[in-house]
Amino acid sequence: MRTKGGIFSAPELAKAEGADAVQLFASNPRQWRAPNVSDERAAEFRAAWKESGLGPLYFHAPYLVNIASPNPEFHRKSVELAKASMVAAEMLGAVGVVVHAGAGGPGERDRALERAAGCLRSVADASEAFLIVELMAGTMGSVATTIPEAAELFRAVDHTRMRLCVDTCHLFAGGYALDTEDGVRECFDEVRAHRLARTLVLVHANDAKFERGSRRDRHENIGKGHIGREGFRAVLADPTVRRCSVVVETPGRQDAHREDIATLRELAA
Repeated sequence: MRTKGGIFSAPELAKAEGADAVQLFASNPRQWRAPNVSDERAAEFRAAWKESGLGPLYFHAPYLVNIASPNPEFHRKSVELAKASMVAAEMLGAVGVVVHAGAGGPGERDRALERAAGCLRSVADASEAFLIVELMAGTMGSVATTIPEAAELFRAVDHTRMRLCVDTCHLFAGGYALDTEDGVRECFDEVRAHRLARTLVLVHANDAKFERGSRRDRHENIGKGHIGREGFRAVLADPTVRRCSVVVETPGRQDAHREDIATLRELAA
């Protein structure tokens, strides 16, 4: 959710959109600037959030963060900013921080996996919040797009505060058939088979602008892309998903998000 005037506007905006669970950026998503939160302001925010009656709060690390970057300076800055986001999440009462699984250079996945795992272990120790790793859409150099790749990364990190986030658009772009009931069942059976179901806490519900397997991360509003309404109905019916928070990262602003949230509620009923 975009916030006007900073994160203190989040409770009012979330209620206007009809949300329960909320995902925010703790700092500018396109800058290296770390969150700046005082103890006093953090206490005020936690009190305001509790009073609002809203459910779980999540933060998303800035887009610049790449935990598998082959550039040493870029990697160092990614670690520092991810750690700062984790500290802010704990201060503000968030469940955790979403960080993309990262990407390395062409043909160096083993080294990229090693960099990502080392970064995640370090960042996870920065606070008591959960570090929530989001699978990517299969773009060049991605460390983890598929469920088996996610399991490999989780084994490499082996940290009790690491959790999983899946994005329906990313899974679909990576080749999972979320547009069919059988495909949805096979996808989440794979999550369960690799013992990742207990780690899955967050689902980004985004329709896909391009066809299955496109490896293109372009979100569409719910029911208006290639996954479609019936695909989302099947996703939301899955027993593992039903234990998760579900947030939209779809195009448009407040009216569009309100419509997408209402559509998801209808499909989940």
